[in-house]
Amino acid sequence: MIDVFPFAGYPVAVFGLGQSGLATAQALNRSQAEVWAWDDSEAARARAAEADIPLVDLYDCNWRELTTLVLSPGVPLHHPEPHPVVTLAREARCEIIGDIELLGRTQRWCNYIGITGTNGKSTTTALIGHIMQTAGREAEVGGNLGVPVLTLEPLGSEGTYVLEMSSYQLDLTVSITFDVAVLLNLSADHLDRHDGMDGYVAAKRLIFHRQTKPRTAVIGVDDDLCRAIADELEQIDEQIVIRISGKTVIPGGVYVQNGILIDDTENSQKSVCNLRENPSLPGAHNAQNAAAAYATAKTAGVAPHAIMACIQSYPGLVHRQEPIALVDGVAFVNDSKATNADAAARAVASYDTVYWIAGGRPKSGSLDPVKDHLGNVRQAYLIGEAAIAFSQELDGNVPFALAGDMETAVLQAFEAARTEPQNRPVVLLSPACASFDQFSNFEARGDAFKEMVEALPGKHLDPFEEPGLFPGTEPPRGAGGAA
Repeated sequence: MIDVFPFAGYPVAVFGLGQSGLATAQALNRSQAEVWAWDDSEAARARAAEADIPLVDLYDCNWRELTTLVLSPGVPLHHPEPHPVVTLAREARCEIIGDIELLGRTQRWCNYIGITGTNGKSTTTALIGHIMQTAGREAEVGGNLGVPVLTLEPLGSEGTYVLEMSSYQLDLTVSITFDVAVLLNLSADHLDRHDGMDGYVAAKRLIFHRQTKPRTAVIGVDDDLCRAIADELEQIDEQIVIRISGKTVIPGGVYVQNGILIDDTENSQKSVCNLRENPSLPGAHNAQNAAAAYATAKTAGVAPHAIMACIQSYPGLVHRQEPIALVDGVAFVNDSKATNADAAARAVASYDTVYWIAGGRPKSGSLDPVKDHLGNVRQAYLIGEAAIAFSQELDGNVPFALAGDMETAVLQAFEAARTEPQNRPVVLLSPACASFDQFSNFEARGDAFKEMVEALPGKHLDPFEEPGLFPGTEPPRGAGGAA
């Protein structure tokens, strides 16, 4: 647990008492700060009271007594309009920061690695953390990944915090200068919170705040926006930029070609490892994630051969293209975290024979990013509020069924997929939607999917039990795999 010692004895407001907000209030309370905590939700306030967190109505208090508001990243800071509590804080000239800023102010002597982008942040963050920790480095992993940063352990001067950074969190972090800052990709997301694409890109670009030599920017160049940022940063004196790609040869960078991770940062193309040996890293998007993780870990001082071994042992993240099981030759993949079409497109593109479960509460936008990959889809099984709208988009492009609910979709997809085991079929939950119509969150949706798969009749095999058995993988070298 992090001791937020600079705030001892001072009144500090905390607004938003979800997972990170509650952890923040508890850390401040332990550190002898005077906590003024509040949330618009009565249930959240009740949970805080049970945890002995002092509650103060921030709509009816003397803001002149406060110097700091720690804001939950989910609370609107600027757009579509500032939350009323934000307005009150600004009128009182009270600084507004997030929990990651508290970490930075109290753990100034540590190293920081930050990872952002529209998609792939969590996988890349977890993979970097896995590499660092498995290689024997002192490292803690958290942030938008789902682990509140103030619940992490304090580190010494050789320690490194590996942090997934959302655009909201970057807006609330001002003092951390990331030793390695990673930008994976950019596509339309959260535009209402940033007043359009320009604002969203500007927020993401904050990860490079105050970066100068010897600090490093690792940037995916598989999209135009990120390529432009890489070009711009390379013009800055003493700025180190490492370009990475999951699908294109990048002279002087780190990239993946035919599943092989290649390091060309020393002007000598070196094959690092075959990513197809690990079922937790399927597809071109995970190739980019692995390239980013390799470049970051190497910059942080981990030896390339150690990184190679760590990548091969990476178990993956739950709910992010998570291999679940093989049942009668049918593979099941839980990608419940894919709450937008761009993320779903990446998953669909990763497998040749897909029975796709999609739908939920729709976000803005359409299924257009997926349409380039519908040749991989045998049939779609549509659930939730988006089912009708998705059926209209898919009509004439791919067969679909209006399954309605998850259980029906799983059963229908399994019955269809098991008729062609020779094609290594995959039943893929990649909803391209939020979960809130039928489930409390994407975790609950993914857990329900896994429970339904576990209940299916037939022969069940662990995806990691036999190398090369799961779709999208190859046997390791020395076992018939590619060199």
